[in-house]
Amino acid sequence: MSEGLFDEGLFGADTEQRAGERLAENAPLAARMRPRSLDEVVGQQHLLGAGAPLRRLVEGGAPASVLLYGPPGTGKTTLANLVSLATGRRFAALSALSSGVKEVRAVIEEARRRLGRSGESTVLFIDEVHRFSKTQQDALLGAVEDRTVLLVAATTENPYFSVVAPLLSRSLVLQLRSLEDDDIRTLVRRAVTEERGLGGALRLDEEAENHLVALAGGDARRALTALEAAAESASSTGAEVIDLHTVESTVNRAAVLYDKGGDQHYDIASAFIKSIRGSDVDAALHYLARMVEAGEDPRFIARRLVVHASEDIGMADPTALQTAVAAAHAVQFIGMPEGRLALAQATIHLATAPKSNAVTTAIDAATGDVRAGKGGPVPPHLRDGHYAGAKKLGHAQGYQYPHDRPEGVLAQQYPPDGLVGRDYYQPTGRGAERTLGERVPKLRDIIRGNG
Repeated sequence: MSEGLFDEGLFGADTEQRAGERLAENAPLAARMRPRSLDEVVGQQHLLGAGAPLRRLVEGGAPASVLLYGPPGTGKTTLANLVSLATGRRFAALSALSSGVKEVRAVIEEARRRLGRSGESTVLFIDEVHRFSKTQQDALLGAVEDRTVLLVAATTENPYFSVVAPLLSRSLVLQLRSLEDDDIRTLVRRAVTEERGLGGALRLDEEAENHLVALAGGDARRALTALEAAAESASSTGAEVIDLHTVESTVNRAAVLYDKGGDQHYDIASAFIKSIRGSDVDAALHYLARMVEAGEDPRFIARRLVVHASEDIGMADPTALQTAVAAAHAVQFIGMPEGRLALAQATIHLATAPKSNAVTTAIDAATGDVRAGKGGPVPPHLRDGHYAGAKKLGHAQGYQYPHDRPEGVLAQQYPPDGLVGRDYYQPTGRGAERTLGERVPKLRDIIRGNG
């Protein structure tokens, strides 16, 4: 049986079709509502607009392997299916969570046999490709290069850090974005009314719809899963309407006044950061809780914490940035709801830390000089001397190695001529910067030959 239980030669095309229909009927709502054409796809217009790379590929342009990089629920699997359908290729799927080199090679070998036997090409979709080891990724290279398979790989991790360079160089890297609230709303309404969804058997009231959109956090699968659970709950009680109470009781999260697409989103986020800056740990935790309970994307919260750690704390407590980055990694690693603990820890650390905006003012001052054209050539003794001919140009000649001195610092010009004596960093007297406030002037005196 070359194609499994429903091989056409054994049971016939009709049997296979009926089996497929039964499987589709029992599939989760999110799977049933998966777009069947580009016209049904919402969002990602930067990739699907006229002339955009993914649209050209789906509509039969030059075949190319693709790495789809983006958050969960943004349509990576859907787009892989559409590439397969539009180009008339067989679709094969593997998950990096459950597949190894053996499975990869088996799919490639089957693709090679089909290509030789009937000329039929294969789209190989690999979900979570960043979880493949280097050896597993290397096993794909030959088949991708000679186009035995057209690879469409999905990842939630930055592929430039998680995918081997040879595979990157053979693929288009396309970044998907979280869906907008209007996109989620469109999908939810479509699922309520269409036959393959709820078929209009239930109505969804406005408050319940708004709550589903808020819960989604840009993730279509999350919204449709919550809708399906709420619909089952409503049907079990004979209700004709899915209301807010039904959604709340089903997903175990209360609705919170919070419009992620409007003023509330920006007001709450602003109040959160300003409370941290003002060292009010209790207010900061309140606003954090409101964002988390309203379904705000935890990565958005984590990003704000990372920015704040440098913007408003900086060197007054250098460990604040470490805590914020660790919280961002924790959210990515463990997800929600447990990720809220890491966000709360970072919020408490940042709110109670000594504050300084010296990092912000320092880089702003340096940037201002650069934009004003203040600069000039790099001093010759600091230029790169690791190539043939550098010495003849006078590069790296006369450079003094600070580690040769007991103090680890010596008199030497580092900035361009036009910026000698320009001070950007001005430590405050708060936290760890109190010590830096004493050390930095002494370093400047020695470096500039004044000490």
